[in-house]
Amino acid sequence: MKNGFIKCACATPEIKVADCRYNAQRIVELANDAAKKGASLIAFPELCITAYTCGDLFLQRKLLESALDALESIARDTSRLGAIVIVGLPIAVNSALYNCAAVLYGGKILGIVPKKNIPNYSEFYEARHFTSGIPNGTVTIGGKPIPFGTDILFCSKNMPEFTFGIEICEDLWVPNPPSSRLTCMGANIIVNLSASDEVISKAEYRRMLVSSQSARTVCGYLYADAGFGESTTDMVFAGHNLICENGAMLAESERFTTGVITADIDVFRLEGERRRMNTYSADESIPTTVNFDMPVKETVLERRFARTPFVPSSKDDLDARCKEILSLQSTGLATRLRHTRCKNAVIGLSGGLDSTLALIVTVRAFDMSGLDRNGITAVTMPCFGTTSRTYNNAVSLARAYGVKLLEVNIKAAVLQHFNDIGHDGKTLDVTYENSQARERTQVLMDIANKVNGLVIGTGDLSELALGWATYNGDHMSMYAVNASIPKTLVRYITAYEASVSDEPLRTVLLDVLDTPVSPELLPPDKNEIAQKTEELVGPYELHDFFLYYMVRFGFEPNKIFRLALIAFEGAYERETIKKWLVTFIRRFFAQQFKRSCLPDGPKVGSVTLSPRGDFRMPSDASAAAWIAEAEAL
Repeated sequence: MKNGFIKCACATPEIKVADCRYNAQRIVELANDAAKKGASLIAFPELCITAYTCGDLFLQRKLLESALDALESIARDTSRLGAIVIVGLPIAVNSALYNCAAVLYGGKILGIVPKKNIPNYSEFYEARHFTSGIPNGTVTIGGKPIPFGTDILFCSKNMPEFTFGIEICEDLWVPNPPSSRLTCMGANIIVNLSASDEVISKAEYRRMLVSSQSARTVCGYLYADAGFGESTTDMVFAGHNLICENGAMLAESERFTTGVITADIDVFRLEGERRRMNTYSADESIPTTVNFDMPVKETVLERRFARTPFVPSSKDDLDARCKEILSLQSTGLATRLRHTRCKNAVIGLSGGLDSTLALIVTVRAFDMSGLDRNGITAVTMPCFGTTSRTYNNAVSLARAYGVKLLEVNIKAAVLQHFNDIGHDGKTLDVTYENSQARERTQVLMDIANKVNGLVIGTGDLSELALGWATYNGDHMSMYAVNASIPKTLVRYITAYEASVSDEPLRTVLLDVLDTPVSPELLPPDKNEIAQKTEELVGPYELHDFFLYYMVRFGFEPNKIFRLALIAFEGAYERETIKKWLVTFIRRFFAQQFKRSCLPDGPKVGSVTLSPRGDFRMPSDASAAAWIAEAEAL
């Protein structure tokens, strides 16, 4: 439960129709199995105590009494598990019979939730036996009044974000599921007890339904399905259990099996996502709230976290993503060119990754607009740190793409500037470095004026997060095509371009990918790059990981650190991750002033730092609370 992770389980027991004692034993066995795996919330299928396929036996008093006896035995036998257990059974209230979910914890029945939507079509004839559930009421079980109704929320006293609601099978399949209302009333997790029979192609539809409802309601969704042992007189049940979180499938059982699946649902993440979405409207109705006292414990996470959260894991998805991003970037630039009636563009081409991607995008935008590539001026501006490798790659790229190449050596201009401001030209300080960056920007802007063109920005999202840009130098442009592309993704997009390119362009692009990331502002060492960015500010794969979880989800440093330890196990030592996390936080806060005046650029992903878009922060915000937590790790 620490950091908001709730380990949840869906369990399908092997049952016997109408044998409540046998079924109770199987339920307890699987509840113990799930609890041993660390589950705090365990869901069983619809009517699992009796079986779903009892038919008119549901009207037999003996079956109903046996079901209540079994419920009380399950409550006793799971009392020490330290987990919520939810089971299905029929319960008679006055003159009506209800298809119910019973919530058990610590040996007690916390509440009973009846099914609201009773199907009576095709192979389903529940209306023959069951009545639609009422919103609020009570039922007496074992001489004690128990909350009863469809509008019940179950809430942890020690972690209010651990709040769940219940719907039963058909409730999900209707146009307005109870889960939509329950989540708007505060439930972060929905538990569905189901007996969904299996027919051809139904599994895919069920999977889509559960996933989309969890996305629409921004919740964790547990779908526990009936399986082996149900009557096969007319139907077959497959035990298709699913656990989703906000549209993502976290766990899925193999169909036609029994047993337990588990997954870690992040309720803090869900709460944060809802706060971010001002269209997520609260339901003003007042539900019945049942509190339970579950200690906050450490959850051993089985959930995995990608080292590169901005990058799809499969090759096919990655290629499709790269193609789509290039289309977004190119369309953005093409639209700006058309709006300004501009037929020329100017790019500072260094032979590094970012400027290479900017050139790729610009070429595609010109092709899309039907403009002559000769209107693209690639400017290489060698100075003190330029190596032959990057210089040659810049020249080769310009030739391969058929764009105009202009070389402007800025050494003399920078040395004159040093003389003007009284710099000795030998002290390799920030003035030495930034003077070159600002001179390059001046050259680009003036050439753009000369050819009536736009200066295309090359800086990426990761550099903006770290402030790794010279203010009023490479920080500035007329349209920043890479502004929302993180460094880890820049590399993959460039690799994709190489994979779809012919020689000699492919060879040049692959060499650019193989070149160390560097601003090349310090003199080279024997014509080798001496200034390697990642040795100075840290590995970009770590910073992109920190950026994703801090900006996209608002996670606190200790949680980001915990996820990073899992994601980068074996790649970085604990102290290394901590060191660069502290660096990231410090730089992220200190460099906001650069992001407050960014040029226009297209948003292509879920994280962007544009002051006109997703992320707004005062430039003088204090990082003290974040730094203190990170340094205490």
